[in-house]
Amino acid sequence: MVDTNELLSLDELEAAGNIRTGRKHVLSILVENKPGVLTRVSGLFTRRGFNIDTLSVGPTDDERVSRITLTLDGALHPIDQVVKQLHKLVNVLKIKDLEPTETVARELALFKVSVDGPTRSEIRELAEVFRGKVVDIGKRSIIVEITGERSKIEAFERLVRPYGLVEMIRTGEVAISRGRDET
Repeated sequence: MVDTNELLSLDELEAAGNIRTGRKHVLSILVENKPGVLTRVSGLFTRRGFNIDTLSVGPTDDERVSRITLTLDGALHPIDQVVKQLHKLVNVLKIKDLEPTETVARELALFKVSVDGPTRSEIRELAEVFRGKVVDIGKRSIIVEITGERSKIEAFERLVRPYGLVEMIRTGEVAISRGRDET
């Protein structure tokens, strides 16, 4: 068992940050809504060698506070160390490493797929199966909006890619913990 309270040197921390464990962490970070805060937070991860997989930022119910949701891969120990360093940033108000079983996470993706006459209806049917929404139809392409868990979006991508995926864009996950407690 790893002792998560043991402090690491900066060299050990940077080396551990490059280890890919396969465990995704979803960090919910409440910050002051001020210029430069996102740069300071993301810069901390950059300096420690972490690759941020997804990043989304948006306002909260309090206009003075924004929520940063970021996902990354990393060993538990270095994540704890980075979280401790994030707490030291002046504009960071609260941080939570969300447990997957206690979290509701969603992502939005737009898929532009190449279509012709017969494949247009096939893509529309696939969108219905995934509870997606067709947001644009052209002579040679169709754009579908899919919202849901990462696995749902990846499954839709696998199915439409053979048709000719022209372009795809994803927002990155937003997440909130289950239950009454604030995230």
